[in-house]
Amino acid sequence: MKIAVTSQNFRKITGHAGKTRRFLMFCGDSASELLECERLDLPREMSVHAFQGDVHPVDSADVLITAGCGEGFKRRMAARGIRVVTTSETDPLKAAQAVVADLPLPPPKPKD
Repeated sequence: MKIAVTSQNFRKITGHAGKTRRFLMFCGDSASELLECERLDLPREMSVHAFQGDVHPVDSADVLITAGCGEGFKRRMAARGIRVVTTSETDPLKAAQAVVADLPLPPPKPKD
């Protein structure tokens, strides 16, 4: 399984998934085997929101974890075969391990 996590600082899960250009990629088939396998640091025109091509670098992921995104982003990812998970968890590895282990993640914090 390959999991993409939105992380503008490569330390914590961040939101605005459609405009994010930095992703941590985790690979593994179990929570204990999960490792960071790649970091994506994309130019502005490669944000999912701005991307106009056929194959995006995030397309290799099975799941995308983010702190927040809109319904349009979720539909766009679903059309690419990627399940989107939103959470208030800030630790990328913990969140990815929970997804692989099929454990619930805390929901995103409500907007004020």
